[in-house]
Parts: sequence; structure tokens; C-alpha cells
Amino acid sequence: MTDRTALLLEQLDSRILLLDGAMGTMIQRYELTDADYRAERFADFAHELKGNNDLLTLTRPDVIRAIHNAYFDAGSDIVETNTFNSTAVSQADYSLQDLVYELNFEGARLARACALAYSSEAKPRFVAGVLGPTSRTASVSPDVNDPGFRNESFAELVTNYTEARRGLIVGGGDILLVDTVFDTLNCKAALY
Repeated sequence: MTDRTALLLEQLDSRILLLDGAMGTMIQRYELTDADYRAERFADFAHELKGNNDLLTLTRPDVIRAIHNAYFDAGSDIVETNTFNSTAVSQADYSLQDLVYELNFEGARLARACALAYSSEAKPRFVAGVLGPTSRTASVSPDVNDPGFRNESFAELVTNYTEARRGLIVGGGDILLVDTVFDTLNCKAALY
């Protein structure tokens, strides 16, 4: 057991810990443009990037930091990483599947920095590394004419989640959180 895990368990034994709220709706308040998602690094990228909220961890960390800090200001004890779609399956929609480890690592690192800035001995703050549902489902066919067809396998999802999990842990996540379960097979892959 790590020191952070022991501290988290100690806190859970003594008080109720508050989890932050939604990241996506907070991002919408900023009314960001495609240029915000691109920044200099992706200025000439061939695909539209607006809507890839996870990419903002790399291109607009100031926005993500401000959101984490707002939740801590509101009394949260735990903030979730901005990694809801940081799997190869979901990032393939933007042709950015090669960024999965970096997105998860940087998402956890940024949240960890905010948590440390708000932590005190009396009230330590924590980071929940988010593993989202992916943009594909392993239980239902995407083709109504072929109910047995699957465009994603359990093994592929496990590989996706394993890479994401590694980045979240190395980046500083205290907890792994499987977020928004709409397919139990996807959830099982994340837990596995």
C-alpha cells in the first residue's frame, strides 16, 4: 500500500469525501474554438479537433487547471482527470490514438499539481483517474443487419484501458474511476 493510498483510506474512515462535477459542461462555458483545441502543436493537423475535450489538457492546460481549481474552491476533495475519451478507440475519431499515454499521463499530472496546491495536512486532496466508456460498444452490433457483428473486441478494449491506466497511475492518479457505464462488457474490460 502506498502512502497516498493509506492517506486516502484514513480520510475515508474519518469523513465523507466530495467528488467534483462534470468536466464537459465546465469546458462548454469557455466557448472554445477549433483553434483553442489545436494550439500551436496541432495547428496544421488534418482533422477537426473541436470537441476533443481531452486534447485541451495538452493545448489549453490553463482551462483544465482552472476547472480543477474551481472544484477545489467549491469544496471538492477529489478531482477527476480530463481523460474521459483518452483511449485509442475514442481518440481514433480524431486520428490521435498515438497520444493515449500522453493524454492520460498529462491529465493525471495536471490534476495532481492542482490537488497538491490545495492540499493541507488537515484536508489532503486526491485525483481520480478517469477511464471513460469509449466510443464503441462490445456488446451491441453497430450494424442492425448483422446482430452478431462487433467492431471492437474485449481483448482490444483491455489493451486500450491498460494503456490509459498506465498513464493515469504514472501521472499521479490516486484512484481509478470507470466513468459512465453504458455497456457492461466495456466496463468489465476496464475493470479487468
